[in-house]
Amino acid sequence: MDHYDPQQTNDYMQPEEDWDRDLLLDPAWEKQQRKTFTAWCNSHLRKAGTQIENIEEDFRDGLKLMLLLEVISGERLAKPERGKMRVHKISNVNKALDFIASKGVKLVSIGAEEIVDGNVKMTLGMIWTIILRFAIQDISVEETSAKEGLLLWCQRKTAPYKNVNIQNFHISWKDGLGFCALIHRHRPELIDYGKLRKDDPLTNLNTAFDVAEKYLDIPKMLDAEDIIGTLRPDEKAIMTYVSCYYHAFSGAQKAETAANRICKVLAVNQENEQLMEDYEKLASDLLEWIRRTIPWLENRAPENTMQAMQQKLEDFRDYRRLHKPPKVQEKCQLEINFNTLQTKLRLSNRPAFMPSEGKMVSDINNAWGGLEQAEKGYEEWLLNEIRRLERLDHLAEKFRQKASIHESWTDGKEAMLQQKDYETATLSEIKALLKKHEAFESDLAAHQDRVEQIAAIAQELNELDYYDSPSVNARCQKICDQWDNLGALTQKRREALERTEKLLETIDQLYLEYAKRAAPFNNWMEGAMEDLQDTFIVHTIEEIQGLTTAHEQFKATLPDADKERQAILGIHNEVSKIVQTYHVNMAGTNPYTTITPHEINGKWEHVRQLVPRRDQALMEEHARQQQNERLRKQFGAQANVIGPWIQTKMEEIGRISIEMHGTLEDQLNHLRQYEKSIVNYKPKIDQLEGDHQLIQEALIFDNKHTNYTMEHIRVGWEQLLTTIARTINEVENQILTRDAKGISQEQMNEFRASFNHFDRDHSGTLGPEEFKACLISLGYDIGNDAQGEAEFARIMSIVDPNRLGVVTFQAFIDFMSRETADTDTADQVMASFKILAGDKNYITVDELRRELPPDQAEYCIARMAPYNGRDAVPGALDYMSFSTALYGESDL
Repeated sequence: MDHYDPQQTNDYMQPEEDWDRDLLLDPAWEKQQRKTFTAWCNSHLRKAGTQIENIEEDFRDGLKLMLLLEVISGERLAKPERGKMRVHKISNVNKALDFIASKGVKLVSIGAEEIVDGNVKMTLGMIWTIILRFAIQDISVEETSAKEGLLLWCQRKTAPYKNVNIQNFHISWKDGLGFCALIHRHRPELIDYGKLRKDDPLTNLNTAFDVAEKYLDIPKMLDAEDIIGTLRPDEKAIMTYVSCYYHAFSGAQKAETAANRICKVLAVNQENEQLMEDYEKLASDLLEWIRRTIPWLENRAPENTMQAMQQKLEDFRDYRRLHKPPKVQEKCQLEINFNTLQTKLRLSNRPAFMPSEGKMVSDINNAWGGLEQAEKGYEEWLLNEIRRLERLDHLAEKFRQKASIHESWTDGKEAMLQQKDYETATLSEIKALLKKHEAFESDLAAHQDRVEQIAAIAQELNELDYYDSPSVNARCQKICDQWDNLGALTQKRREALERTEKLLETIDQLYLEYAKRAAPFNNWMEGAMEDLQDTFIVHTIEEIQGLTTAHEQFKATLPDADKERQAILGIHNEVSKIVQTYHVNMAGTNPYTTITPHEINGKWEHVRQLVPRRDQALMEEHARQQQNERLRKQFGAQANVIGPWIQTKMEEIGRISIEMHGTLEDQLNHLRQYEKSIVNYKPKIDQLEGDHQLIQEALIFDNKHTNYTMEHIRVGWEQLLTTIARTINEVENQILTRDAKGISQEQMNEFRASFNHFDRDHSGTLGPEEFKACLISLGYDIGNDAQGEAEFARIMSIVDPNRLGVVTFQAFIDFMSRETADTDTADQVMASFKILAGDKNYITVDELRRELPPDQAEYCIARMAPYNGRDAVPGALDYMSFSTALYGESDL
């Protein structure tokens, strides 16, 4: 039935000769139009309390036709005729047709007689004309109107949906997804679009029709079975039904705009509150970590073993390398978040954020300072404890060696001194025993020094609080007691031998000489073996060179010692020769000493073997000290470069932050380039950390090649990262302030120039007097009288709310921008409120939940509830509660 389309011919009916061809059209289209047009007419007639059942019969008398036009146009038509005669009906229909014509619609071939006679096609054509004029013609979307505008609106709204491609008003709607997409786009809670299937058009169509009728007040104008059952659904029926969707949803645009404005305010409030919660949580977590860490760093309980102290040192390295760096980043991020939040609150005309007690940035900085102080003391204590344990281990090992040697020497001596062999001995045997005893006394005197050394070492272990001091003391006491007993026994035996000596006169001088020379030589060899096997600890090349020199001097004495050894062996050989020559009965042994030539040769050979071992140990230690020196030089070379580099970067960042070259964006880009270069420098810091770890593992405690320690570098590096991050944040906040307050670049440069002029010490802040002079230079009238002082005190309370006595450039910019920038006014809030409230002076809770997203609606209701007026409608929010909750009483 395209002959009704005014867009094609500007006529609503085709010429008479086309009617026979129209009769051949698909009857299904006529059925669809009957149902659709009837439902459309009833959707308007019900507002007047009536409806039609048969479209060609109920409009014949013209009364309901005139009523329909009055409802959809909002105008009054001429008074209808109430008679039942044909002439009265024609008159009423003509009045309706005249009204349609008065709206600029050209009617062709449609007369009152056809309508009165119940001509179906004419009646449908007339209704389609009314639909076009009053429901479709005024639709306008992006400079297109009527049918094209409605089609473009459908395409725009359904563009994001899969399997929906609206190209016309017939076959594009057969699968029902187009109707569902329009509903879901505007009311997503009404349809679960993800569960719809393109191959189930009947379900899709019925779902859309039922939902539209139940929730959108759009009557069911189409039958799903009719649409599916026809090859090409009737275009006019589809257009009529879709136009109802357009009018139903287009009315929500103003409400949506108002809701968006409120959402924006609510979103800002929610974001600020989330930032406050994040700050509180991050501050609490950081302070809790510091609280847990400081007692660990202050724990000075010493360990008994080097292994345990090494584990503590490794735990401290893990803390420095793994646990502390993330907390440094969290501390920096906390300051950035705090500054950003304060800026956003100032831009939104909100009070400054005051953290909970004990969670201010200054509190966190104080706690952090305490942490670093404890950390420094803990590291020094660890190193001192390691040195102490190293010394203790060395002394304990030395004590055990000397005690073992002494105990080995004293083994059997008491039994020997208690023998009564002199009672049955001959004179020669007595003399031999006496000489042997004299040799023993010489040997005993030689061991006196070792006993004193053992006692001295035990005393030092006690003074250094050695963990195993009880066993050391017990062993030392046992040695001393045994030594005293040996002295007493020696003295007693000497007295007995001297008494017997008077009776015995013969003595073998050669054996005596052998014993006298063999004993000290043997003691010398034992001392040499002890010295050659003694462990040594050095920390510098000079110390190892001293040991090497002493060892070389010892080796220089070996030829003389060898001569002495040969001389002693010569005495023994001479005795043997005399015995063999004169057949002296000496029982084959030297009665004056137990030191045999074989033992002397064995110890001498052992000394010769220990000398090259000592050489090797000294060479290895010398190589280790050379490696340590290389580590010192390597660390010093890098530290002497990195330390000045960090200082230079700190000075450059400070200079950039007060210079006025270029825009703020240029400064920000410049700072970010610096930040990138600083971050790219991190591998050198890591390399220096690695060298420092090698130095600590090598137990190197001093370095004459540099004045920088790793702690200096770490602190400088952390300050550099914090400074660049804080400076970037300040520039970003300045950009945020400039854009939010509409400050031009020239104004920003003027503010910076004035600020820098009065910043005499280039500290980046102004004192009160400097700030006052700066304001006067900018034209502020601040006198020296009481009124001027009061005004200046008010300004200082704004720019320095924490009363720190300084004014930052960011606070200066915020104050200057506050004097000139525009902010949202209460009139805008009133306009948004009125759009949502309509003719009422209140908004119901249900309306607020319908117009706003769920989370923001509930947030708004919760905020407004305490402010609702006493006379407010129950379940509703009046304007005062609405505005006060969003902006506060002082703003409105």
